[in-house]
This record gives sequence, C-alpha cells and structure tokens, in this order.
Amino acid sequence: MTHQPVMTAQEVSDYVLEIFNESSIYNWTVEAVTPGAVALSMLADERSIRPGGTVSGPTLFAFADVAAYILILAHIGKVALAVTTNLAINFLNKPLPGRLTATGRLIKLGKRLAVCEIHIFGPDSGDGTGQTLVAQATATYSIPPR
Repeated sequence: MTHQPVMTAQEVSDYVLEIFNESSIYNWTVEAVTPGAVALSMLADERSIRPGGTVSGPTLFAFADVAAYILILAHIGKVALAVTTNLAINFLNKPLPGRLTATGRLIKLGKRLAVCEIHIFGPDSGDGTGQTLVAQATATYSIPPR
C-alpha cells in the first residue's frame, strides 16, 4: 500500500523550520514529496567536513534523521512530537564536500510506529558514473496518540 502525503514539500519544510529551527544549520532543502517517499538535498560545507576532507559521520547521521522526520511528517501531518526511537546507519563511501542528496521511502506507517529507509548520495565524483551511495539508514519513529 502506498501512502499518500498530506503535506507538500513547501508545507513540510516550513513546518519543520517553524518547530525545529535548529535543523536549518544543516542547509537542507526538501526537493520533493511523493506518495510514500521524499527527496532532499543538503550542502555539506566547511562546517560539515572532518579531517581527511570528507563529510563527517555526525553530519550524515543528522541528515538521515531530518530526512526521516520530514518523510514521516509529510505523510501524517503536523505531529511535532513524533520522535526517533531507533536509527541505524551504514557508512558506505567517503563523500566529498558539496551537495548531498537523500531519498527516503516509507516501509511501514502505522498508528504508533513508522519505519523508513534513507539513502544518502554524495556529489558526482567526476568519473562519469553519477552520484555515489555514501550512506544507508533505517529509522523507526514513535508517533504519539492523537
């Protein structure tokens, strides 16, 4: 069953910035909200870089968590107190600084729990292969009773 969104990309973006303004430090943008899915981008600048010139793990983790939160809210509406109960991330490749993209899809959306998967891609490496998958995360969120 594909879940239909109840908020547009702009609506969910505005709402998250209203209730969780601190998340703006990650320079994220909601690119699209579609049935059961979202797409985001984020500019990984000098604040996001670890020694060795790659994007830091905590930055990727935060991006995955924000993507999951936006995905879930886009499909359940303005429920600010939906919270992360678990997030597992696999770091697959070292991303270069620049524009990261994330795609998220709902795996399960119930009354009390939502489970989703997030894929984060790094900037084009310039080798003609396109974007590289740099991290994969699975997140579970608790949805408070209405």
